[in-house]
Amino acid sequence: MIQDGFMYFAVLVLAAGLLVGAQKLTKWKFFEYVPPVVLLYLFGMLGCTFKLWDTGATKAAYSALRNPILYAMIFVMLLRCDIRQILKLGPKMLLGFFTATITIAAGFFITYAAMHPLLGEGAWRGLGALCGSWMGGSGNLVAVADALQATEAQLAGASIVDSIDYSIWVMFLLWAINLAPKFNKWVKANTKTLDEVSSRLDKEFAVAKDKKVDFPSLIFLLGLALFMSAICTQLGTVLRDASPEWLKIFDVATYRIVLISIIGLILAMTPIGKIAGSTELSNIMLYMVIGLIASRASFIELFEQGMAWWILAGFAILIIHGVLMLGAAKLFKLDMFTCGVASLANIGGTASAPILAASYSGSLVSVGVLMALMGYVVGTFGGIGVGYLMSIFG
Repeated sequence: MIQDGFMYFAVLVLAAGLLVGAQKLTKWKFFEYVPPVVLLYLFGMLGCTFKLWDTGATKAAYSALRNPILYAMIFVMLLRCDIRQILKLGPKMLLGFFTATITIAAGFFITYAAMHPLLGEGAWRGLGALCGSWMGGSGNLVAVADALQATEAQLAGASIVDSIDYSIWVMFLLWAINLAPKFNKWVKANTKTLDEVSSRLDKEFAVAKDKKVDFPSLIFLLGLALFMSAICTQLGTVLRDASPEWLKIFDVATYRIVLISIIGLILAMTPIGKIAGSTELSNIMLYMVIGLIASRASFIELFEQGMAWWILAGFAILIIHGVLMLGAAKLFKLDMFTCGVASLANIGGTASAPILAASYSGSLVSVGVLMALMGYVVGTFGGIGVGYLMSIFG
């Protein structure tokens, strides 16, 4: 049993490195359905369940590392999200994206209202984290979980639902591509605007691809991210203490995460946002945080909270989202590509939205990337908001 805090952290980071390396070296199809981040979560949970490390002896290391790395990750992740670039998607695709976001929120609210007695006490915290992921990505998942003070078991449940239900949804959307001509005719969609936006964005993305990640860029981004994490940790506490009583319903972690998110979005519009390496650095930090969180979640706790009901709730959310999206597509004349990629940009993020976009046409990949980046912007705020709405039901 590992009792040394540094050894505990080193094992988790090594496991992340081995899993990501295995995906790159083997190129197994298995990793397309069960990505390394999910396997890392399973490794952490197995380690906790079978007491590979002493949770009491390593608690200090966990507490010292988790939040500082999390806040730094959120900051670096949002440096990629220049809102000015996202607005270039145009009104039709922005409408599609936010329609997907709103219908996902509705799915969570309706499902939780109907099923909350079956999901366990305080399940809104874990589902709020899942909502953050299904509006953005894994980074938003852990950010919202921290803001809502979800337990490790609830976060583990959200992660497993995210993996299982999301995989089915991706397969469904890829299958639905074949129905695009009939769907577009049914909703009377005009794809001319989509072609124009795609052509313009492709030229801009071709220039961005030439940027190389180098040591000065990485060390600067790392130092800045850690500094901002430290500053926002202190400022978040100060802001909450100075807030009026009605705003103190939000935990201090919510203040810290909202603050560092806003700073990241502002700096994304400056030359700092154009520095290469933010994607790689935020992914490294994400794997560190996921490993740490998973290492405190036991399978025993997970089964005690009724995992089957959580998975069923996830499918209910997706069905409600899908039905509402169909109605919106008919109302606003949204084409199949816009609906599908908007949905997956929310639910799958940058890992899958560009893949679905490429399945329609290689020239549409840049549209999928920008939509997915927009998910990072709204995911944290949306997940926190929906989480507190669900808390009405207890």
